[in-house]
Amino acid sequence: MATPVLHTQGVTKAFGDHVALSPLDVEVMEGRIVGLLGPNGAGKTTLLRMVTGITKPDNGELKMWGEPHHRKLLSRMGYLPEERGLYKSMRVAEQVLYFATLRGMNRMEAERDLKGWFERLEVEGWWNREVADLSKGMAQKIQFIATVLHRPELLILDEPFSGLDPINAALVRGEMLRLVQEEGTTLVLSTHDMGSVEALCDEVILLHQGRKVLAGPTDTVREDARRGRIRVVMRGNLMAFVAELGARAELLSKSTSQGKSNEGQSVHQLEIALPDGWPMPDFLSWAVNHVEVLEAVPLKLSMEEVFVQSVESAGS
Repeated sequence: MATPVLHTQGVTKAFGDHVALSPLDVEVMEGRIVGLLGPNGAGKTTLLRMVTGITKPDNGELKMWGEPHHRKLLSRMGYLPEERGLYKSMRVAEQVLYFATLRGMNRMEAERDLKGWFERLEVEGWWNREVADLSKGMAQKIQFIATVLHRPELLILDEPFSGLDPINAALVRGEMLRLVQEEGTTLVLSTHDMGSVEALCDEVILLHQGRKVLAGPTDTVREDARRGRIRVVMRGNLMAFVAELGARAELLSKSTSQGKSNEGQSVHQLEIALPDGWPMPDFLSWAVNHVEVLEAVPLKLSMEEVFVQSVESAGS
């Protein structure tokens, strides 16, 4: 069985009376892109700071590549924190090369690789410019380069798309995918950008109030969240149908078209959550005895909808 890149078991962390992480079990396998999600204050940054050695867990087990966490493992990681930090008085390339040598890279090798990264992220003209002249988006790209230049095996990115316009966000996303697909990098992505989660992540872990409330392959998580949720378009007596539906299923929403159908009846659209024991074919067999069903389709939930639904369920 493959050894996880990251493994936590029963990890906890508190700051005074505030519990940042309840006993937490997390596993990240090599070559995967894992989205670490959650509202502000969920415990994401606390977990990332443990992994990168900035803070230590109060209790529990934290292993990297099968070894108990220790500082020598940090050279195998690249961490882009949410709080950015570049020295404004330095020139851009010199700044990144300085970070690379701190992480053990040979100066000549680092300069060669840096030129390639500047070309790929379209920042060639900034080599000798001062950091103070960088826009927020340009600084974000430079810090991304500084994070990946030493070829880390594990890449941890906290809100990497902050400050990037859609074109540059797509450029950075493309490089993330290339690192995983061509170099076998493992990537942990903490972000509120659900579009990027859907585009990039093989798996997601959702934290809420320091607890793991959802975890698994992205497609499976979306499928489980939408299970039993359908959209029905119908003609007939809406009030009577809703009354008949009663406690059989949960009515999530309903709307009526402004215009009339050819038959002179309004067209209604309902979103319904069916219980586990009432599959969609059985529901439709029941529904056609009460209304004219024009269309019925399973709902497709976005990751943003899954996120909101899971957090609301965890908080209730």
